[in-house]
Amino acid sequence: MTLKDISSGPDWIILGVGIILAIFSIILLTGHGANLIAGYNTASKEEKDKYDAKKLSRVIGSGMVVITGLVFVMGIFENVLPVSFATVSLIIVIIDIVIMLVIANTVCKK
Repeated sequence: MTLKDISSGPDWIILGVGIILAIFSIILLTGHGANLIAGYNTASKEEKDKYDAKKLSRVIGSGMVVITGLVFVMGIFENVLPVSFATVSLIIVIIDIVIMLVIANTVCKK
């Protein structure tokens, strides 16, 4: 059984989501997207001053690249990937998020 067998809806939606994630990743990797980061954009000025916004953007952007890559792989190769790849991808995303949070709260602090 492949991902295509359990997929519902048109294939272009997953690729559209991948393109949107890629755009956000590029913005964050350039260091200009700190206001796109949940929590940072609502933090007080004093709280924002505790973090290096450029480093924080790049860390979150790097994590987003991993997630974006997984979305593209699942969208492009859904005809050949087994269903278990969805579970593996979920585990990778959770690990990626934990690593991003740890780095954001240690390395990105001033």
